[in-house]
Amino acid sequence: MAAVGDDLRYGELGPSCRHLCVDMQRLFAEDTEWRTPWMQRVLPRVQEVVSHKPERTVFTRFMPAQHAGEGDGTWRRYWQRWSSMTIAELGDEMVELIPELASFVPPADILDKRAYSPWYQTDLHDRLRHRAVDTLVVTGGETDVCVLATVLGAVDRGYRVVIATDALCSSSDEAHDASLELYARRYSLQVETVTVATIVRNWR
Repeated sequence: MAAVGDDLRYGELGPSCRHLCVDMQRLFAEDTEWRTPWMQRVLPRVQEVVSHKPERTVFTRFMPAQHAGEGDGTWRRYWQRWSSMTIAELGDEMVELIPELASFVPPADILDKRAYSPWYQTDLHDRLRHRAVDTLVVTGGETDVCVLATVLGAVDRGYRVVIATDALCSSSDEAHDASLELYARRYSLQVETVTVATIVRNWR
């Protein structure tokens, strides 16, 4: 297994790199049942990556069901359980990005998704391929849910993935730590785990 360190093993980041910022939204940052307590703590690091290359950033947004019990298969049960997190209960405004990040759009883009993965039933892969993108920097939340789905989908599609370890958050410290270990140890040929400082320093 590869050693874990704060270095980009496969070289600097260039014009073929884009930043996927995962689900940094009001419904996770504010006082809801899905509040991620330390999202605000990592926000400055996320902002640092976004402000470095705002025109190369895509913000994903998790879009809840409109009403309880909607969805196919287990998603129907999911939205029955989380009826408090539906659009009908939250209001449309809660799916918006955290205000500190919303100000970067444009030039940053937004991609809406209705599942954990931004690759499922979206045009993300086509968007990136159209721009000759082959490398993705990933920030946001949650480390063990939507970030995990983002990373694995990118790996399946052959992207080089660079995870900003200090710009991720989760509502579970244990799952966050385990996920970082998983990214660094199990996917070391396709995934690099480094700090924001390393990413900014090497993305020219």
